Amino acid sequence: MNDRLNEKTGLLVKLDGSQGEIVLRESTRPVKVKDVVIGGGAPVTVQSMTNTDTRDAEATLVQIAALKEAGCELVRVAVPDEKAAAALPKICREAGLPVIADIHFDYRLALQAVEAGVSKLRINPGNIGSRRRVEAVVSAARERNIPIRIGVNAGSLAKPLLDKYGGRVPEALVESALEHVRILEGESFHDIVISLKASDVATTVRAYQLMARRVKYPLHLGITEAGTPFQGTIKSSVGIGILLAMGLGDTIRVSLTGDPVEEVQVAYGILQSLNLRRRGIEIISCPTCGRCQMDLIDIARQVEYRLRGITVPLKVAVMGCVVNGPGEARDADIGIAGGRDKVVLFRKGELMGQFPAEDAVNVLVRAVEELSKAVADAGQ
Repeated sequence: MNDRLNEKTGLLVKLDGSQGEIVLRESTRPVKVKDVVIGGGAPVTVQSMTNTDTRDAEATLVQIAALKEAGCELVRVAVPDEKAAAALPKICREAGLPVIADIHFDYRLALQAVEAGVSKLRINPGNIGSRRRVEAVVSAARERNIPIRIGVNAGSLAKPLLDKYGGRVPEALVESALEHVRILEGESFHDIVISLKASDVATTVRAYQLMARRVKYPLHLGITEAGTPFQGTIKSSVGIGILLAMGLGDTIRVSLTGDPVEEVQVAYGILQSLNLRRRGIEIISCPTCGRCQMDLIDIARQVEYRLRGITVPLKVAVMGCVVNGPGEARDADIGIAGGRDKVVLFRKGELMGQFPAEDAVNVLVRAVEELSKAVADAGQ
């Protein structure tokens, strides 16, 4: 074994010399999706997928606008039939984000999506027909400089692979993806992104680790069918977080059974926790204990809610104890530390004053708004 320390995260990456060295995100092949670069050490991008009926272009555009406001950088739409494909020109024209067409089974839909102006295709080359049909899709994508994501899901693995490996195991996911990669490479097409998703975290993590030893194409990370916002956030944070911390993954999509905007919010939370991206307010707050002498739970909830629209990256501390409170508040961009009846406010480590506990929320929110405006103005 010849392990390597990931300098950005401080975590040890396990490398098996007999299987090849893991390709970290800094060394993956850059793939351009309109003006967004995936791979090659570019910042990890955040994407989501609409859950509207794509045939309803107006409803889809409304959801895309909400996703963009939340920080989404790439948006995928399902294209199940010709009516959905017919809505793509308007969607692509007005979306304000690079649009990815999700295509299965009918290669003609992929050709229509290319003509409509999509910025990327998500296909499974094995389910869109003969080699001639794949060639047609690849040729159209190449002509328009449109990359292709090979998306392999454990739930839709081909039966021969399930029989060969005895189930939906990481090795089966990798072999399926490599079969599709070879099809595209056979057409001299290399603007490829790869995903290997399962609803099981361990299976997904292992599949990406294996794939990162085999190719230099950028990896799209995600835990598929992760579940409701509560359960799905946990599974996605663990699975995606492990891989990102190892240095793997160039773009991420958090899959939740709910509002896609929540997917984007969770994605940035994952990236922010690893210091890979920063967007919006990061709340540092104590879990409370018997030393806490104020309703810190309610204060933290109110602060989080009232600051939800701020996109300037700031660390805000809401602390209620004399043990860790002053230190955490002083180290944050803005923070309060509370006692029985009063709170003290820190800004960039400087003590700004003491205030009644009942004014804590308003004092803190006002201070954050002032600092975020100052930061935004300085950046213009």
